[in-house]
Amino acid sequence: MKPFVYVLIAVGFILQGLFIKVEHEEKYLLADILKGSASLMFVIIGAIAYLGGYSEYNKLFFFGLIFGMIGDILLNLRYVFPKQGQKIFLTGILFFLIGHILYLLALLPQARHVWVWPCALLGALAAACLLAYIFKTMEVKKAFKIFGIFYLGAVFIMTAIAIGIAVFTPSKRAIIYAIGAVLFTASDVVLIFNTFSGVTKFSLRITNLTLYYIGQILIACSLFF
Repeated sequence: MKPFVYVLIAVGFILQGLFIKVEHEEKYLLADILKGSASLMFVIIGAIAYLGGYSEYNKLFFFGLIFGMIGDILLNLRYVFPKQGQKIFLTGILFFLIGHILYLLALLPQARHVWVWPCALLGALAAACLLAYIFKTMEVKKAFKIFGIFYLGAVFIMTAIAIGIAVFTPSKRAIIYAIGAVLFTASDVVLIFNTFSGVTKFSLRITNLTLYYIGQILIACSLFF
């Protein structure tokens, strides 16, 4: 990777750290600006990789990162406009879903082996088990349930296929991306429990945001390999 990319990574982590601090202080507008700025760093990294390669793979991931940035901004914008909070939150989830679909479309041409469908089925099964537990133990509105089924299904299937590629046809790109995808998925699980369990903890919020940002940075950086 180019040295400038490491500068972007460092700036991104500083902005992400400031965002976590400012959000905890309930300065939500400034927090959202910082969050969007931190996300812009992984989008710029993706843009550098895309412009350096112009492959369909990099293109899909670059646009996936853009949708992730928009989702980031929307998820925190719900605190700025609390009356429209649910609609804004669900719209943010929709943008993340589109981003994951783009990631999945980029991965599928590489996943031509017989293990692809078992991996996809395992991912779908993991998502189904998690959703069943969430719906049984937590109070979740119908709209969130519907979005959750599609979103978590896409996330877990994409991650399972990424792991399959890294295991059965390993490369630096595949391994780095798979690690990023796993961290992204883990961050979503933490977010769900911290949002819908009825007990919100700042420590879990830090965990969620840290796992998410490292995951997105790794996904963006995987495009250089």
